Amino acid sequence: MTTPFQNYGQMPEDASQVSIPHHEPVGSAAQAPLLNPEQLRRFDGPWPTTGALGSQDFPENTQVRDSLAKVRAEVAKVVVGQDAAVTGLVVAMLAGGHVLLEGVPGLAKTLMVRTLAKAMDVDSKRIQFTPDLMPGDVTGSLIYDSRSAEFSFRPGPVFTNILLADEINRTPPKTQSALLEAMEERQVSVDGTPRALPDPFMVIATQNPVEYEGTYVLPEAQLDRFMVKLVLPLPERAQEIEIVARHAQGFSPSDLEGAGVGPVMSIEDLHVAREQVRRVEISRDVVGYIVDLVQATRTNPSLSLGVSPRGATALLATSRAWAWLSGRTFVTPDDVQALALPTLRHRIQVRAESRMEGVTPSSVIESVLRTVPVPR
Repeated sequence: MTTPFQNYGQMPEDASQVSIPHHEPVGSAAQAPLLNPEQLRRFDGPWPTTGALGSQDFPENTQVRDSLAKVRAEVAKVVVGQDAAVTGLVVAMLAGGHVLLEGVPGLAKTLMVRTLAKAMDVDSKRIQFTPDLMPGDVTGSLIYDSRSAEFSFRPGPVFTNILLADEINRTPPKTQSALLEAMEERQVSVDGTPRALPDPFMVIATQNPVEYEGTYVLPEAQLDRFMVKLVLPLPERAQEIEIVARHAQGFSPSDLEGAGVGPVMSIEDLHVAREQVRRVEISRDVVGYIVDLVQATRTNPSLSLGVSPRGATALLATSRAWAWLSGRTFVTPDDVQALALPTLRHRIQVRAESRMEGVTPSSVIESVLRTVPVPR
């Protein structure tokens, strides 16, 4: 009788041998095949197929996964043609990470985040990042009360479940850095006092890839704190016809209730889903495959900066979330390949001379995926 691991090596009889925190080499190239472009798994947005490879699912998985599918359906009521971005947001939320959305103006980035928050029944706030925005405008500040002659803390918009940082690259690095502690430690420190943020807490930041006037490049330390970077494409003709037709019928982006959007999931459901994702097992060979991928970026001649260890742990987290959405209790190399591009492409820097030759972060990641041996 074959096991779900028949294509990737046998699963150990002892389950404690599966989730292994340290790395062992994947093996030689003779033992592990390379990928050609046609075999490369890409994250393109379709909801994963449940029960892939015939694995036994978590008993309580079906209900919470169905709730997430309903969330995706609610977003589709007002956002057309961005299924990949919506799926990416769900993956990041399951993995407990933050998201950087990149796209030209008018692609419904803000609307997508607002609808996601409403469908999940969580609190959300929006910050419009501008050149004159101060760190205290994000985190909150101490306010002097003349009646009590004392200072009291007034929380900023960061105290929410989903924080939409709109056009984050329009504010100077001083204000951008106000989010560093919040994104990494889920707390903010004001006047030396740390204050915990709500659970769950997620930053979804947007940026425009074509405008450079009045913008500031995000520092590497902040980019590395985003679990995934999702690039929104322009809609195809049929999708754009649907968008315009909805507006012709009276659709208003500011009236989500009028569009029939309502809560279909609770915070408790999200906590259950995240706990199940943490229980998804990963074999030693697949852990080694993740490490080999990120280390290959550090020696790539086209790059001046490779993926950090935080990037490796992020790829582990997103691969687990994708495996869970697929109805499996273990991670396969296919899961790693599917999430490698959105998880890693914003963590590398291409050399100037390589950029002149047309090399992009995405092309480097795809090249690494094709050349690093895949465990059997």
